[in-house]
Amino acid sequence: MKLSALKPAAGSTKTRKRVGRGQGSGLGATSARGHKGAQSRSGYSRKRGFEGGQMPLQRRVPKFGFKNINRVEYKAINLDTLQSLADTHNLKVIDFNALYSHGLVSKKDLVKILNRGTVTSALEVHAKGFSSSAKAAIEAAGGQAIVD
Repeated sequence: MKLSALKPAAGSTKTRKRVGRGQGSGLGATSARGHKGAQSRSGYSRKRGFEGGQMPLQRRVPKFGFKNINRVEYKAINLDTLQSLADTHNLKVIDFNALYSHGLVSKKDLVKILNRGTVTSALEVHAKGFSSSAKAAIEAAGGQAIVD
């Protein structure tokens, strides 16, 4: 094998399309660009969402709703989750750090305790918010619901 004898595999390369070289080539006159219009001109680039002058989908579909920039979103944790966490890890005090270290919340979450399930042990629970029924259930089991 010699370097001078190397060539690409058969069928792996195509010859370049030579446009605008006369009618006999089949690619003369309009140079395979169709007739007139913006797309036939040099320097043309289609804008995102452009549909040839037809009203674009983004403008045809109506807008609805709004996003409240003052909304405070809480991460909901239920009583049954707290009870299972207390049972498996033998915890009496459950705060943000305990929930974070066990992978139940992420760093920037605000935690709210909701009343699904039951609490059987007396737990001291620290959170940003409690539903009234969850607070009552924690206190009925002999625990404390402390709002941070």
